[in-house]
Amino acid sequence: MKVIHYGEVVDKVVQACQQANFDLSEDVFNALKSSLRNEKSKNGKIILEQIVENATIAATERVPMCQDTGVAVFLVELGQDCEIKGGSLIDAINQGVMSGYGDGYLRHSIVSHPLKRIKSTEYNSPAVIHIELVPGDDLLIHMTAKGGGAENMSALKMLKPSDGIQGVKQFILETVNVAGPNACPPLVVGIGIGGNFERCAYLAKKSLFRPIGERSRLEDIAKLEEELIAEINDLGIGPQGMGGSTTTLDVKVEIEACHIAALPVAVNLNCHASRHKVIKF
Repeated sequence: MKVIHYGEVVDKVVQACQQANFDLSEDVFNALKSSLRNEKSKNGKIILEQIVENATIAATERVPMCQDTGVAVFLVELGQDCEIKGGSLIDAINQGVMSGYGDGYLRHSIVSHPLKRIKSTEYNSPAVIHIELVPGDDLLIHMTAKGGGAENMSALKMLKPSDGIQGVKQFILETVNVAGPNACPPLVVGIGIGGNFERCAYLAKKSLFRPIGERSRLEDIAKLEEELIAEINDLGIGPQGMGGSTTTLDVKVEIEACHIAALPVAVNLNCHASRHKVIKF
């Protein structure tokens, strides 16, 4: 059995929170540079140049690439033979978030009461944590700093099975079109299809942790991802909504079995930063 100490988790979460906000992931940075080469709009090129420059400044000066440093979201793959010694895994992650955001001077964006809007004093905690129990003794923690603007433009709909693939695509395109500039394009679009009401939302979020350019292992879903990339970019929204051929950097689709009477679909939009890090133990 692998034993991981509470403090080890805290320390690595601290690093992930700060690195996610300071350092654009290589897959995202490469996708932005590729889009800059292919962008047809003059305004679109200017915006993409500014985004790339902003990311370079953030990494060099160790400052956040965006003033919205996000809600810390974790997708944890916990091996059933792995032991966290010295405290609970959830507590360790939350302590890491508090220290990471506090020591990194990252904006605290969490309110403790969603209706009274009471500002949290816990340094951007609590985090949103999803834990999947998996075989083995490894611990793999995926972290993203999810911005409020893109999250606000996300949507979920319970379609009818008769709506089929065209109904699914129409809902996705409508969601992106309504979002316009508000989700800070070029976007990474996460899509969950199947499961039930809450599960499809989780699948959409989970898809955003996959690297840019990684296609689904299912042939028909990989084809759907490619079709959606082309159709979303044809909307002409462009970088920061200023027009152009780069509205999305990538589209990710995760599917799961569902009830015969249901066709749940969730669209979780991510801004161009698509801040994500992986912690391996």
